[in-house]
Amino acid sequence: MRLFFKGGSMSFIVLKNINKTFNNIKVLKDVNVEIEEGSVLGILGRSGAGKSVLINMLRGTKEYKPDSGQVIYNIAICKECLHVEPPSKVGELCECGEKLEAEEVDFWSAGRKKFSEIRKRIAIMLQRNFALYERESVIENVLRELKSGEYEEKLYEAIDLLEMVQMSHRITHIARDLSGGEKQRVVLARQMAKNPMIFLADEPTGTLDPQTAEHLHQALMDGVKDQGITMVITSHWPEVMKKLADQVIWLEKGKIIEKGPADTVVENFLATVPLPKQTEEYVNDEPIIEIEEAKKHYYSIERGVIKAVDGIDLNINKGEIFGIVGLSGSGKTTLTRMLIGLTEPSSGKIKAKLGDDWIDMIQTGPLGRGRIMPYIGLLHQEYALYPHRTVLGNLTEAISLELPAEFAKMKAIHTLNAVGFDDEYAMSILDKDPDELSGGERHRVAIAQVLIKEPNIIILDEPTGTMDPITRVQVTDSILKAREELKQTFLIISHDMDFVIDVCDRTALMRGGKILKIGDPEEIVKELTPAEKEKMLN
Repeated sequence: MRLFFKGGSMSFIVLKNINKTFNNIKVLKDVNVEIEEGSVLGILGRSGAGKSVLINMLRGTKEYKPDSGQVIYNIAICKECLHVEPPSKVGELCECGEKLEAEEVDFWSAGRKKFSEIRKRIAIMLQRNFALYERESVIENVLRELKSGEYEEKLYEAIDLLEMVQMSHRITHIARDLSGGEKQRVVLARQMAKNPMIFLADEPTGTLDPQTAEHLHQALMDGVKDQGITMVITSHWPEVMKKLADQVIWLEKGKIIEKGPADTVVENFLATVPLPKQTEEYVNDEPIIEIEEAKKHYYSIERGVIKAVDGIDLNINKGEIFGIVGLSGSGKTTLTRMLIGLTEPSSGKIKAKLGDDWIDMIQTGPLGRGRIMPYIGLLHQEYALYPHRTVLGNLTEAISLELPAEFAKMKAIHTLNAVGFDDEYAMSILDKDPDELSGGERHRVAIAQVLIKEPNIIILDEPTGTMDPITRVQVTDSILKAREELKQTFLIISHDMDFVIDVCDRTALMRGGKILKIGDPEEIVKELTPAEKEKMLN
């Protein structure tokens, strides 16, 4: 029986000459990697580089079987019941009493039973997929994954897991009522309840604010890395790679172009990130949005009065790129939903200008906000493309943009250029369905879907959530260009402080449903020091 060794340690996972093609496009090209037991491998690269494909291939997701090459798992296996463990367990006794033996398994060519047993021992966190029982409590969600033991024993174990991810204060809350960051931490607790031997994480903090992301990173450190569980993680946050990963591979168009220590690979990757274009200071005192004393209060039997938005006054000027920053739950998204009529305010005034007329955004119907809605574009944080339409369909007829066929293609490609796709790649994805794209690519198509109708006012909720640094710069430039050429006004909600500084003219800081301060983005970001964030949470 042959086992692989690297630097004196046993290689748990070995990828040999992996190739994978989707729709005649090679997404992985001759990938070779060895992963030691108990180590953390980081996968870095631009959106569409093949990161998520590799993660799903390691998991055994059916559609991601390699065209050629091998995914080798060196495992300890019980020949009696086929229970599997990491290779360091070779020689120990299985729960059934038999001794665990060493075996090299070609994962995708293994028999169904062996394939299934390995897959059971792999936990995964996917980007933008919370995978919770929405109507059940937090503790019930975790208990579902604890398969053996007495109820009381499982209860204490579930509480320990929730304490590890800093969610013990929410154990009785219903899952659907949690914020995105809280849901992601419960997902982590659920995955750890499976007692995995391998943990896969695909952009687990892509859409979270820095404070919440830091909580999740620490939970991954405490619950996965420090427990000696082998982990593979993708992230567009360089600091995540530096903090969590032992080794990093840099993927570019499906090929590994560098592998090595996290610090070295991350610095070399960041050196390829261009700086955003500099523009002159934008000055315009003509308001296009006016908000006066806007409030949104909810009433809950459990929590009493919840002041999601609590008396906000705000003016946004025509052609301005205005940012709103703040921690999860500060009221940012509720405010924008009130602005476009998706959430009715409890009180206050909200107006938007169309031509020379001011439109009452609280008044429904064609004489109210219905007049201006065709001229407002919105990208939700939980955006969704039409799954049964191609990219071209999503950019045209799906949003009632009726254009001659050739002109529709030209306009779609031009808009995809604006969000970071080159002409050749933009053309190649027009006939693809959304599920054939990576998460970051879907995100950019969703932004293009908003931009292509050339609205007067554009609201973007976390527009860079799943983007790599290079694409983020391209989106920054496209927003600045859209403002310059089309005089569009942007309202941007973001946890990405670098993006806010690069793109916004003014920024507001929200906390507890109130705007604390409005000013220059750099000055506002200075308020978000670690000490200030801690103070804001208390």
